[in-house]
Amino acid sequence: MNPSPQVSASAAGGAFTVSVGGEWSIETPWPQAAESALGRLADSGVGALILKSDNLGKWDSSLLVFLVQLVDRARKLKMKVELDLPEGIDRLIRMAFAVPPRKGAQRNAADTGFLEKVGQDTLSLWPRVADFLGFLGDVSIGMGRLLVGRSKMRVKDLFVAMYECGVLSLPIISLTSMLFGLILAFVGAVQLTQFGAQIYVAGLVGIGMLRVMGAVMVGVVMSGRVGAAYAALIGTMQVNEEVDALAVLGISPIDFLVVPRVLALTLMVPILTVYADFMGVIGGYLVGTTMLGLNPLEYIHATEQMVPFRQLLVGLIYGVVFGVVIALAACYEGMRCGRSAMAVGQTTTRAVVFSLVGIIVMTAIITVICNVIGI
Repeated sequence: MNPSPQVSASAAGGAFTVSVGGEWSIETPWPQAAESALGRLADSGVGALILKSDNLGKWDSSLLVFLVQLVDRARKLKMKVELDLPEGIDRLIRMAFAVPPRKGAQRNAADTGFLEKVGQDTLSLWPRVADFLGFLGDVSIGMGRLLVGRSKMRVKDLFVAMYECGVLSLPIISLTSMLFGLILAFVGAVQLTQFGAQIYVAGLVGIGMLRVMGAVMVGVVMSGRVGAAYAALIGTMQVNEEVDALAVLGISPIDFLVVPRVLALTLMVPILTVYADFMGVIGGYLVGTTMLGLNPLEYIHATEQMVPFRQLLVGLIYGVVFGVVIALAACYEGMRCGRSAMAVGQTTTRAVVFSLVGIIVMTAIITVICNVIGI
């Protein structure tokens, strides 16, 4: 028996017959007759394909690839296929075509153009918005069930979520907020020292941190630290079908997974905002008293005089809104996660991106509203 792969093809009696023999190995290239048989099949003009074996020796997946390509091409040409092969090969080929390929499983060979891509994204925007609005409605209903005492939420889960997003975030909030207060003080001092108005650094840092920057810094940190963690956690539960298990048991996933996390972030982000404001003011205080030569008591008194209490209230409004935005973005992406490990990573990335975009958009909206009403 010839160890090399053998292929013979002939068209007679309204059928195209292909016979395979020899030994087939993935390390050995196909014979020229194999490529010729694939090309002749489309031009044969017959209505049937017959696959046979003749002195077939050892074989591996290379033979199956060749035969599957023949059968696939014949099926596309609406040809009848007859298999006269060893039982193992016959069974594997039939198994390969037992289930039709899922629609959209194969990638389109043609690259999508830029305008076509923009059009597809535009057309898919409204279904995404509608889906998010539906999710928002489910969360609102879950909050209503909590208010009337019919929610499946566990109080223990709420306290755990508050601890994770609150207490465990204090170190990073402390560092980033103090450094940002230092930066604000340095930036203001560059100009104010030219006019001998170093004392106004206290007002610049105080108003900047209390009004918006403290809340923004907390929002950015919480998006990367907590929002990503929530999206990855719920997404992993989707992959492991734990969310489906909750639904089967009659436990609402919204009540059990989403509501406690939305409440935790809504409550803790404003508190962390106040803490971040305090740390930012300390950062400005360090610059003012050590670099600008201001008297410590004078700096504290100037901060009290220049920073009205309403600035803190505005910052708290920012904090509440940012907490809701981060929680909704993270939980929505987690609940809509796919069923693969790669989908969890993509979900986490989208949750962080949408959280940051939401924070920026809401900052602009609230700032405009405050300016219009004169706050």
